[in-house]
Amino acid sequence: MPALGLADVQALFAQEAQGRLATLGQLLLRLEATADDAELIRSIFREIHTLKGSSAVAGLDEVSRVAHELEEVVEELRSGTRTATPELIDTLLAGADRLEAGIAAALGGAGAGAAGPPPAPHLPAPPAAPPTVRPGTAVVPATAAPVSLGPAGPVADAGAVVMVPIERLDELTRMIGESATAHLRVGRMLKDRFGIDPASSPEYNELSRSLNGLQDRAMRTRMVPVATITDKLQRAVRDVARGHGKQVRWEVRGIDTELDRGVLNQLSDSLLHLVRNAADHGIEPPADRVAAGKPPEAMIRLHAMQLGSEVIIAVTDNGRGIDVARVRERASRQGVDTDGMSEQELLELTFRSGLSTTAFVTDVSGRGVGLDVVRTSVESVRGRVEVRSVAGAGTEFRIIVPITLAVLRCLLVEAGGQQFALPFHRVVETRAGKDLDRVSAEGRTAVWAGGRPVPVSGLAETLGTAAADPADGPVVVLTDTARRHAFRIDRLVGQRDVVLKGLNRLLPHLPAVAGAGVEPDGSVLLVLDPPGLIQRALRAGRTSARSAPVPRADTRPDRILVVDDALTVRELQRSILERAGFQVRVAIDGREALARLAEEPSDLVLTDIEMPNLDGFGLTEAIRADPALANVPVLILSSRASDADRQRGLDVGADGYIVKSGFDESSLLASVNRLLGGRP
Repeated sequence: MPALGLADVQALFAQEAQGRLATLGQLLLRLEATADDAELIRSIFREIHTLKGSSAVAGLDEVSRVAHELEEVVEELRSGTRTATPELIDTLLAGADRLEAGIAAALGGAGAGAAGPPPAPHLPAPPAAPPTVRPGTAVVPATAAPVSLGPAGPVADAGAVVMVPIERLDELTRMIGESATAHLRVGRMLKDRFGIDPASSPEYNELSRSLNGLQDRAMRTRMVPVATITDKLQRAVRDVARGHGKQVRWEVRGIDTELDRGVLNQLSDSLLHLVRNAADHGIEPPADRVAAGKPPEAMIRLHAMQLGSEVIIAVTDNGRGIDVARVRERASRQGVDTDGMSEQELLELTFRSGLSTTAFVTDVSGRGVGLDVVRTSVESVRGRVEVRSVAGAGTEFRIIVPITLAVLRCLLVEAGGQQFALPFHRVVETRAGKDLDRVSAEGRTAVWAGGRPVPVSGLAETLGTAAADPADGPVVVLTDTARRHAFRIDRLVGQRDVVLKGLNRLLPHLPAVAGAGVEPDGSVLLVLDPPGLIQRALRAGRTSARSAPVPRADTRPDRILVVDDALTVRELQRSILERAGFQVRVAIDGREALARLAEEPSDLVLTDIEMPNLDGFGLTEAIRADPALANVPVLILSSRASDADRQRGLDVGADGYIVKSGFDESSLLASVNRLLGGRP
C-alpha cells in the first residue's frame, strides 16, 4: 500500500473534523443547558484535544493553535476555576466556528473559510458567581437570554459512518433504475418474440425480487434523519435570541424521522430562515411577554413526522403571531386587491415576494425576502408550505415534502391516447365507468366516490391535449390533502415503481408535471403532479374545488374528539374529518379529553398514545371504565408500530389502531366510517 502524502492526510483530517466539529457544537449547547456537567466538559475537552493533535499532524498549525487556546479554556472549566456561563459558551462556539473557517481556508474550501478566519475570540474574565439553575434551563438575566434544550440524544459514533459523496449515491440509484428498466424490457421481449409469460419463469421472478430489494436498499442509503440539521437550527435560534435579549426554549420532536438526503439539503436553508425569523420578530421581548400575560421565556419547536409517503416538518413559536391587518395594508400598497379575502388567504400573502410585516429591517428579517424563497425552495422538491397563525398566540409553518424524489410508486393511466403516471400516494380510488353514480353537486358535474360527491374533469381536457375524454370512461380520484378531484381517463394501464428524473431546466415550468420516467421501450413517461392537476382544473372553472359532506339520515353530524399533543397532526386530522362532514373537537392530552367528554359526549375518540398528563392507553382505559362512555369507539393513531403496542391497545379496549407511517386520508376515513357504521 503506498504511503499517504500530505494532501491525503489533510483530506482525511477534513473528513474527521467535519464530524468532530458537529459533535463539539452539540456538546457545547448541551453544556449551556446543564451548566457545569463534569462528563460533558470532559467530552468537550476530548473533542478539542483530538482536533488539536490531528490538525498538527495534518500540517495545519494555525488550526492547531486555535484548538490549543480553546483547550486551555475548557481545562479551566474542568478544574472549576471557571463556570459555563452563556458568555463563555459564546466564546467557545465562536472558537469552534473559527476552527471550521480555518480548516476551510487552509484546504481551499469555500464559504466562511474563503474570506479567512474570523478574529480571535475574546475570553471574558471569570464571573463572580455561577448562574442559578432549574432543570433543563440556565436562569440568567434577560440580557443573557439562554436558549434551553430538550432531552439530548446520544452523540453519534463517527467511526460507525462511512462518508460517501451524494453524487456516487445518485449514480448508484440511476444505474439500479436503468437495470430495472432493462429487466422490464427483457420481460417484454420474452412475451413478444417467444410467447413466454415472464411471470411463469422462476428465474425472471427471482431477478425481479433481487432488483426490487436492491432498489429499496439503494433508496435507504439516501435517507438521513432530520437530526442531521437540528444542531445548526438550534445554534441559529440561540444566537438570534441572545443578540436580541430574548429568552427562548428550543424544542425538537421526531428528529429520527428520515427523508431523502437531497430533499433535506434543499430544505436546510428554508428551515434556517424560518427559525431565525421566529426568533427575530416572531418572539416578543421578555417584558412585552410579561405585559401580555405570558411567561418571559418563549418557545420555538421543530417537529418532524412521517405521514404515509410524506414528511411534515413544522416550525412553531408561541410569539406574537402574524399581524393580518398589517399584511392587508402592505399587500394593498403593492396593488393586491384584498377585498373579500379570508384571514387564511391574507396569511398566504406573506409568501409574496417583497412583502414583510416587520416594522424595521434587521440582519435577520424585514427586507421582504425570505418566505417567497422558502416556498420556491420547497416546491422545487415537490413539496408545499402552509402557515397558520393566531394573533397573540403564535405561528406555525408546515413544510410537507415527499420522503424521496428518486423512486415513486405510480398508477399508469392512458388519456388522450398517451400514457401518464400518477403518484400512487395521491390516488384515493379508481372506478370503472359502468360503476359510476353521477350526481350534481352545487350545479356541477360530480361522481359519487368514497361516500361523497367528488367533482370530475377530463384528464386530457385538463392537460390541454387535443383529444376528447370519453364520457363513460373510468375515473381516478386524486387528493392534494386539502381536497379531492376525479379525472376521467381512457383506461387504467397498471402500476409500478418509476425512477423519477427531473425535466431539463431549459424546458418551461409545467405546474401539472412532477417529472419523467423512462419506459421499457425507451420512451418518456410523464409523471403528473396531482395538486397541480387539481389546481389547473379549478382555475379552468369547470368544476367545484370542494366536495360536499356525506348526507346523513338525521340532521346531526357524527361528533369526533381528536386527541394529540402535536398541533400539526391534530389540525391535519381535524381538517380531514371536517371536510368529510364530521363535527370535530380537539384535546391536547388524555386529561383534557376526559374533561371534554364530560362536557359533551362524542361518537368516536381518535387518540395518539404518547402525550403528557395522561397517554392514549390511559385515556382508553378511563373511557372503558366509565359506564357513560364505555360504548364510545376509540381509534388509536400512533407512530408506535410494534406488535406489543398494538396488543396493548387491544387489551385496554381500543377498537382500531393506525400507524402514522401508513396514515393517509382515505385510510383514516375508512377506519372512522367503519367504526361509526355500527353506531345506533
